[in-house]
Amino acid sequence: MKLSIERADLLKAVSQAQSVVERRNTIPILANVLIEAEGDLARFRATDLDIEVVETAPAQILSAGAVTVNAVTLHEIIRKLPDGALVQLSAAPGEPLDVNAGRSHFRLQSLPREDFPVMASADYTANFSARAGMLRRLFDKSKFAISTEETRYYLNGVYMHVADGPDGALLRCVATDGHRLARIDADLPAGANEMPGVIVPRKTVGELRKLLDNDEDEIAVSVSETKIRFATPSITLTSKVIDGTFPDYARVIPANNERRLEVDASEFAKAVDRVATVSSERTRAVKLAMGEDKLVLSVNSPESGAAEEELAVAYGDEQLEIGFNAKYLLEIASQVDRENAVFMFNTSGDPTLMREGNDPSAVYVVMPMRV
Repeated sequence: MKLSIERADLLKAVSQAQSVVERRNTIPILANVLIEAEGDLARFRATDLDIEVVETAPAQILSAGAVTVNAVTLHEIIRKLPDGALVQLSAAPGEPLDVNAGRSHFRLQSLPREDFPVMASADYTANFSARAGMLRRLFDKSKFAISTEETRYYLNGVYMHVADGPDGALLRCVATDGHRLARIDADLPAGANEMPGVIVPRKTVGELRKLLDNDEDEIAVSVSETKIRFATPSITLTSKVIDGTFPDYARVIPANNERRLEVDASEFAKAVDRVATVSSERTRAVKLAMGEDKLVLSVNSPESGAAEEELAVAYGDEQLEIGFNAKYLLEIASQVDRENAVFMFNTSGDPTLMREGNDPSAVYVVMPMRV
């Protein structure tokens, strides 16, 4: 195999590959990227057996072939080469890979390409196309609520499924860790009606984000009971989905919260952040005291002191005091794209619902805590 490729194209491809490989693995080949040269394209493939990413890049192929080398080492080398460099990769069968760029020369040990695992292709029950901007919104706004608790593995991802909305079927992403929940809706793309509900793992959500930078890109999405695939013309990301049943999240979304508070989302987040400075790390508790058109945020920490801040808000119901984990409040407030956040309360012991203005397509729920 012998090829020449621009440093920028090579860096982008190897960067995606090295982020997928597992740093701590007992199978040496899984630390490698498979480089395949054919026609006028170089293909870079990496996997951790749960996710597989394949990226193609234009290259001048002098002789076709394939080789596998350590992905992290290759990425570090390419990252440190000067901008605009033309990189030559060459390897004889069973030999190390030579990397040449200007006066720099590297020789990297390789492993046989035959040992490299390739994810079996699945029969997908649904194939549809969706705008990158739409998918990014669905996953970006829900991923903060993914659980990190290993024992509740079925919560370690985003539940993507077709749901019934007031105006018909829609595409919905939901994540929860039992303390907070995010439910984000979007128009259902053509062809997605038959999509089975799948739980997309946390790592896959993180890797997918790199495919969604350009809002106007069309992403080809394929879904089966066991796998999900996202593809652009140059990158294909295939992932196993979590084998489990997502809980009935609709039961925890309050429908009868009547006390309505509207506040500037940015000012609210800054105020929570300020008063939380003195809260003890263990509890991070912030108390919200609501009265006629005013909200008082306060923290009282026996170890470090107290803090209080008052905000002007729109609130006309009975007085209410309720406590929350400051981290959860900040994460939810940071999701608001619109100017105002609307909180709907019931009592100090019931879950609180939050929306972005009057937009029903993004709903968040947060559980209160004692303060």
